[in-house]
Amino acid sequence: MTFFKIGSVGRTYRHMQRYRQILTVIFKYGFGDLVDALNIEYYLEIGLQMISRKRRERIETLSRAVRVRMVLEELGPTFLKMGQILSTRPDLLPVEFMQELEKLQDEVPPFPYREVEVVIQKELQKPIEQVFSSFAEQPLAAASIGQVHQAKMLDGKDVVVKIQRPGIHRKIEVDLEIMMHLAELMERHLEGWEVQRPTRVVEEFARTLEKELDYTLEAAHTERFARQLEDEPAVYVPQVYRESTTSRVLTMEHIYGVKVSEIDELEKEGLDRKEIARQGLILIMTQIFVHGFFHADPHPGNIFIMPDNVICYIDFGMMGRLDLEIRESFADLIMSIVHRNERDAAHALLKLTLSEEGPDYLALERDVAEFMDQHCYRPLKDVALGAMLNQLLQLTTRHGLCIPPDLFLMIKALSTVEGLGRVLDPELDVIEEAAPFIKRIQLNRIHPQRIAKDVTSSGTEFFHLLKDIPGEIRTILKLARQGKVKMEFEHRGLEPMLATHDRISNRLSFAIVLASLVIGSSLIVLSGIPPKWHEIPIIGLTGFLFAGFMGFWLLISIIRSGRM
Repeated sequence: MTFFKIGSVGRTYRHMQRYRQILTVIFKYGFGDLVDALNIEYYLEIGLQMISRKRRERIETLSRAVRVRMVLEELGPTFLKMGQILSTRPDLLPVEFMQELEKLQDEVPPFPYREVEVVIQKELQKPIEQVFSSFAEQPLAAASIGQVHQAKMLDGKDVVVKIQRPGIHRKIEVDLEIMMHLAELMERHLEGWEVQRPTRVVEEFARTLEKELDYTLEAAHTERFARQLEDEPAVYVPQVYRESTTSRVLTMEHIYGVKVSEIDELEKEGLDRKEIARQGLILIMTQIFVHGFFHADPHPGNIFIMPDNVICYIDFGMMGRLDLEIRESFADLIMSIVHRNERDAAHALLKLTLSEEGPDYLALERDVAEFMDQHCYRPLKDVALGAMLNQLLQLTTRHGLCIPPDLFLMIKALSTVEGLGRVLDPELDVIEEAAPFIKRIQLNRIHPQRIAKDVTSSGTEFFHLLKDIPGEIRTILKLARQGKVKMEFEHRGLEPMLATHDRISNRLSFAIVLASLVIGSSLIVLSGIPPKWHEIPIIGLTGFLFAGFMGFWLLISIIRSGRM
């Protein structure tokens, strides 16, 4: 599958109907001021003449974050997925927006079974009856990207099949083109947004969404997850049927178990709630601190409990990755909090986060100390790790620090699993279960083999740097002698003025053409050139009518812009 073709502004004209639909929804939920600020009429003036400026619904009582969520839900799959992805990006959105976007609902009516048959035959190159001995026509679940059906393989094994919606790739591509145009306007017209670079956000979102549309990647995630936990008896990972899997069709083993949130059913089956809670916490810690590759969406619908308290994860579309350095820094942060050392905690927090400008270190250390006063002077078994980490996230936001996306996914996953664990076992001691993993990371750091490896790696890098320096200097001097050394200056804040100049010059040109048309038509009428209608030359009359239309168009455009 190729990268989504998003780019030029001109491409959006082909999708004017969808563009008008998007802008109408934006107006409906009270964001007309944003459209005005983007000056969209200037770029798409003809297409927007028919958009009503009246809001169909007044919802000023709702917060801006709630209205953003409602806009994304109404605009369909692409915007819905963008909201879900943004809900995991503390580097792009404030905390209150992320919390609201987590509520996005991805439930839509299923597409017809006959289309399911068409997709399967096209993808697997076989009729559906030659792949499955039975296939349920009604889906188990339907979402914006695809839907899931229960089926049985020819050898009798029960499976679930995820099928992608027909035409979804094209619909998403259209929306991405419009998103890119809006992002370009934001950079051009909204002060400060040229630094945020929303066009890069759209490009990154397009790459993320393209991966989500490739079911073979989810299959690879599942197989890697199974391989790294193959020695863990407390976990089971469903099998992927590669021969019946493509980028648009995913076939996996059907899991029969009890959802982890169905407490009454767990007790009815004789399963041990406390053991499930403890093993669930150990498994997420193993994924994060040992392997650095973890299930990033462990909500109750994605975790089933099988006989003997075996935990089974499903849906491996969203996974997180943490390199060793981040894992070690996070372990330092937890240990410094447990030991009530605010200076070390502030230092570890700085290593974990990103910032364009360094924060006020003394103020950060003071806030970290207050944070510890709130959480650490109580029995450790009473400490809610998830709530503590989420509050720490808000603390970093106040100081202009950004947490990397995968680290945020890890915090979110830990919070979810801890919440499930405390429902199953209110006496669960999260810190006690996490302590061995934290100590293991710290001990590995001072292991002789690790130290030798780090020294060797650093020495090799330093040697290559010394080796490359003379050549780099020689290249720079050569370019300087050839006059090829360039210095670039970037002017910021001039875009509104340049846009105004363009608008003025365009209207002057329009007015000159209009005046020429009037004068030319008058000369033709006075000359009496046939053919005529009621003794008036038709060519001249046509010119007057066209000039009148152009004049009214120019007048309406000036009035709509609010600048008479």
